[in-house]
This record gives sequence, C-alpha cells and structure tokens, in this order.
Amino acid sequence: MSSEVNDLIAAFRNGVTTLEEVAQRFRERSWPRTRTHEQQTYLEHAAVAQQDPEPDIPGSFDDVVAAYDRGELSHAQYRTLAEAAAEGMHREDMRKEAEQ
Repeated sequence: MSSEVNDLIAAFRNGVTTLEEVAQRFRERSWPRTRTHEQQTYLEHAAVAQQDPEPDIPGSFDDVVAAYDRGELSHAQYRTLAEAAAEGMHREDMRKEAEQ
C-alpha cells in the first residue's frame, strides 16, 4: 500500500533522495497516532494486551517499522528515521498544547 512514508523510503532505497532528506521530511510532517488511549493501571494494560492489535495505519510510523522488518532499512537507518519521527511528533504535540 502506498503512503508518503513508503514513497520516501522507496526514494531513499532507490538513491533518489538521501537519508537526511527523508529524516528532515519526517521531522516536518504530521504523523497519525496509532494509540487511542494511554493505559494508566495494570488492569488497563492487561486488558489491552488481551486484545487483537489494531491494523497498521498507512502513513504512520507503522510503515517505517514494516520497512525495517522487511530488511529495507538497516538498524542505523531505522534509528535515524525513528528519532526524526519522534522529533516531528514532539513538535506537533507542543504546537497542539500551545493552541489549547
């Protein structure tokens, strides 16, 4: 399934763009969140663990994990992109907090 994330990873793998260019885009883009509720108690964690996992969300960080699992990214490349995505998510959270 095509998504911006998959397209960026493919462009990197095909030599069209650099890892740093992909990482910069990861810092700038909006990331859909895959968690709907943060569990607070042990019982909430246990209940969630019993459920089937949610399907992957196209365009989310799930696409990066899947690319790594398929061997399309090295550990170092995955780490670079994970850190860039985390920076982007943090920036987005800070912006949302400032709007409230």
